[in-house]
Amino acid sequence: MHTKSPEGFSSSSDVLSHLTRERLAELESRPRTPARIFCDYIICLTPVIFGLLAMAEYLYVPNLKGNNSTNTYTYFLLVLILIAGAFFITSIFSRKVFYVLRYKAPFYAFVFVLLALYDYLTLKTGRLVLPYFTWTDQILNAMWQDRAYLLDCTYNSLKLLFSGYFTGALLGLITGIACGCSKTADYWISPFMKLLGAIPSPTWIPIVMVIAATLFSGAVFIIALGVWYSLTIATMTGIRNIDRSFYDAAKTLGASRLQLIFNVAVPFAVPNILQGLTQGMSSACMALITAEMVGVESGLGWYVSWQKSWAQYGKMYAAIVILCIVFIIVNRGLNLIKRRLLRWQEGMI
Repeated sequence: MHTKSPEGFSSSSDVLSHLTRERLAELESRPRTPARIFCDYIICLTPVIFGLLAMAEYLYVPNLKGNNSTNTYTYFLLVLILIAGAFFITSIFSRKVFYVLRYKAPFYAFVFVLLALYDYLTLKTGRLVLPYFTWTDQILNAMWQDRAYLLDCTYNSLKLLFSGYFTGALLGLITGIACGCSKTADYWISPFMKLLGAIPSPTWIPIVMVIAATLFSGAVFIIALGVWYSLTIATMTGIRNIDRSFYDAAKTLGASRLQLIFNVAVPFAVPNILQGLTQGMSSACMALITAEMVGVESGLGWYVSWQKSWAQYGKMYAAIVILCIVFIIVNRGLNLIKRRLLRWQEGMI
């Protein structure tokens, strides 16, 4: 049973994603001692403190003999520290920013700890040896030096990602609606879903290289396959879980077959469809690297394999970092769209 949260969040996903902030809001409404307030602000300041410690480790701990470094990593840390400091100052005047920062500050501080630890194990001590592990300063310099090529590879990866994603999403929506609304369609399509869904994407590479008209279309197929399967299952499940009374009420009002599908089944299955789109994007992101192994001539996954073959691990890690950032931004954007489209659920619970 769902209950409405203090800040107005009612869907289970919103409750989970805002749980800590709600708890902080409840604590804020209770009597708070000066010591507790001081402790909260110290916690909000921890990213700045640990950022300064990470910078001190980089500047003052001597490098291992033969390991060279530049000021690029220093500037990188300085930018992060200034951003954290700006949020801390803003949190003094804004409760909303304070709640968010109070919740996330320990994790941000931990990120600075990881950066300092990695720098110590590579640049300072060589516990993680070259060329397989390059320190952060080298990765940042490689990213800057090869920025034009990396930008072009990022564009081509996004082009391939969204081509496969939208192709799989469109086909998945069609087959999901068909299987959910028609027993005949389900009879013919479900066996193929069970077969294709169980086969990992890399298995298709030899077949795709033979039958695909172009390498790009073959890569699109590999990405689209996982998206199609996720969205088909989600759409079909959402439609089958609709209460039959909704169909009966629509039939009583004279709804046709198509109206039952597009005015009853699909709208009520929207939460499941959006969940399938989110899962499909995760599948697409994971399949992107495999798809670029088919033989496309540009892309972040192709760039990683290329630089690895030349033992250019600094450039390889630079591309991996960009891949992570791209995947985070894409999934974050999709989740924001999903949350915005499902705002109507708040008034139903």
